[in-house]
Amino acid sequence: MKIAVSSNGTTLDAMVEARFGRCPYFLCIDLDTQALEAIPNPNIALGGGAGPQSAQLMADRGVSVVLTGNCGPNAFQTFGAAGIQVITGVSGLVREALEQFRAGRLKPTGAPSVQSHFGTGGMGGGRCMGGRGRGGGRGMGGGTGRPR
Repeated sequence: MKIAVSSNGTTLDAMVEARFGRCPYFLCIDLDTQALEAIPNPNIALGGGAGPQSAQLMADRGVSVVLTGNCGPNAFQTFGAAGIQVITGVSGLVREALEQFRAGRLKPTGAPSVQSHFGTGGMGGGRCMGGRGRGGGRGMGGGTGRPR
C-alpha cells in the first residue's frame, strides 16, 4: 500500500503541512517496502485548481491513502473519484503521523475539512463596490453591487 503525506520538507522528520493542494512536498511511502519518494509539488503556485491537480498527481502515483492537515472540496471530490482515502486533521512530524496510521489511530475523513481556496491566502471571488457589477473594473457608483 502506498500512502502520501503533505509535507513541508523531504524527510520523515519534516512537519505535516496543513494545506494539501499547496504543500511544498508530497512524501509517498510504500508501506510494504518502506521506500520513500519526496515529490516537489508542481501545483503550489497555480492560480486555481491546485487541490484537484495535486489529488490527480497522487492518483497517478498509485497512492491509496493521503494524510494531510486539510482538504478542500475539489480535491476531496477528485480523491473520491480515484478511490483514494483522505485523512485530515493530521499534524506533527510525518514520522509520527505514519506511526499513528499504522496503529489504526487515524480514520478516513467523510467530507472536505475546509472550503474552496483555503490555501491561497485569500477568500477568492471578486469584489464589486457598486456600479453594474460587470466588466473589469471596480465600480464606485451607487449601484447595488449585483449584476443586472
